[in-house]
Amino acid sequence: MSNGPIDDLARNAFVDGQLDPARRQEVQAYLRAHPDQARELTAWQRDAQRLRDMASQDSLPPNPALDPAAVRARLRARSRRRLAMAASLAMAVAIGGITGWSARDMAAANRVLPMQDAMQAYRMFASADAPRPDLRADARDLQAWLDDYFSRAQRLPDLSASGFQPVAGRLLATDQGPAALVIYENAGQRATFYIRPPGPGNQFLPRGSRRDGELLARYWSGQGYNYALVTSGDDASGPSALVPNAVPS
Repeated sequence: MSNGPIDDLARNAFVDGQLDPARRQEVQAYLRAHPDQARELTAWQRDAQRLRDMASQDSLPPNPALDPAAVRARLRARSRRRLAMAASLAMAVAIGGITGWSARDMAAANRVLPMQDAMQAYRMFASADAPRPDLRADARDLQAWLDDYFSRAQRLPDLSASGFQPVAGRLLATDQGPAALVIYENAGQRATFYIRPPGPGNQFLPRGSRRDGELLARYWSGQGYNYALVTSGDDASGPSALVPNAVPS
């Protein structure tokens, strides 16, 4: 004998007295184990009998719309419509919230932090597992390489006082034109000098600095370009501390 859940077809047939004896015993066994559903079906039976009594007293012709099974079907359909409306409302609220967050994110995206691309370039090309640079050379050759792309730009910063020497370069691209990254090394430590055209509307930068995680960027503008010196760690005696003296004012 099955004692599993009963479907709507069996529930309607039970209420209307249309189940065969074996199936009716199964349903009754299930309802004994689930008194809340038994109470619901008992209420259905009372409603069905009340409708039959009313129809009999008034001698009304049979009306399929008043059939208890049809009434219950309409009630279930109404319940589904209400659930669908509630789901639609919840979806609308969710979409509105997502739209609001998206608008906020877009506004935040428009407030780009200064020289964010310089920090990303450091993480991509100055880390221990970075791809090979475009050029490995000394300071003189790297300066000549930069002059090929940025003829009017400021000279490479001199970080020799802190032990850092330029050793490699990589050419990059921005929406406004070519950019370049020069990598400095000192006993396994690295710093990078980044040069790029100004952003849309000639967004030149005032001299400043900011941290992003483990990275510190010092940035400035001059002679038609934006620059950044990026270092890693908290060493106050490292190349970042020399930026005001290492780069032209």
